[in-house]
Amino acid sequence: MKNSVRAGLAGVLALGTLAAVVGLAHRDDGDPSPPKGPYVALGDSYTAGPKIPDQHGVPAGCDRSDRNYPTLVARRLALPAAQFKDVSCTGATLSDLTAAQTTDDGTNRAQLSALSARTRLVTLGIGGNDIGFASTVEQCVTRGILYFAMGGGEFAGGDAPCRSRYVSDDTDRVREKIDAAGRQLARTLGEIERRAPEARVYVVGYPAILPARTSGCARAMGLAPGDVTYLHEKQQELNAMLRKRAEAADAHYVDTYTPSVGRDACAARNARWIEPLVPRASAAPVHPNERGERGMAEAVLKAVGASD
Repeated sequence: MKNSVRAGLAGVLALGTLAAVVGLAHRDDGDPSPPKGPYVALGDSYTAGPKIPDQHGVPAGCDRSDRNYPTLVARRLALPAAQFKDVSCTGATLSDLTAAQTTDDGTNRAQLSALSARTRLVTLGIGGNDIGFASTVEQCVTRGILYFAMGGGEFAGGDAPCRSRYVSDDTDRVREKIDAAGRQLARTLGEIERRAPEARVYVVGYPAILPARTSGCARAMGLAPGDVTYLHEKQQELNAMLRKRAEAADAHYVDTYTPSVGRDACAARNARWIEPLVPRASAAPVHPNERGERGMAEAVLKAVGASD
């Protein structure tokens, strides 16, 4: 998963992680003005912006764009370069926040090493890779191809052949991974507070990747109709976990899902925030395009009190 964006279908689906925005303030000092930095951006590929031009930063294997949402936020806040660090990296998991991450073109230092007592603003967008969402999508596409080849329905074992791989009786393996990621996220938020006690922290989650309804989407994404619904539900559960962990830390949830409804990977080319399996814009498959990064930036700016 770490170097997947360049490694074929499994790679390009890597949701270096899929992603929702949760706002978290370490302290409520009553100051409505946006923080002025230093600002540190942490996260996975939904933060980094793989394939969106121009790619920049070190290591090159992190696939960061200079039009990703952290960069747009920093520009709106008029932060000088010395007060902005984007250490997000495609393929990152929660473990990569506290340990070095190897990419296909260089090694990214532990992301939390960018924090200090001087840090005043932190955004964190992560979690999709921890639950294996990319590999789940890949498995579902494989089964979707078979579903359509066999004529669908009863001939392919129902309209959600992928769901049956992950769910048996009362056990849902993806849900179990979400729960485990939530426990690790809670520990991570505590470590961020320890390293940057004066920072206002925003956990940036995931916009709509697939629609709630399957009409016009299943075949375009190579997914059986019931599996579109299943994957949509798993993303909702991931976002719900982020909300829960934010609230447990006395945080505020900032919703990026709602403004992106109708802008998922199955939406019209001129409207969508997320590109489909075969992108028509400069972006990695099943990842935000430039429009999506702008939309996520607006959600963060609204949360920090800096929207227009």
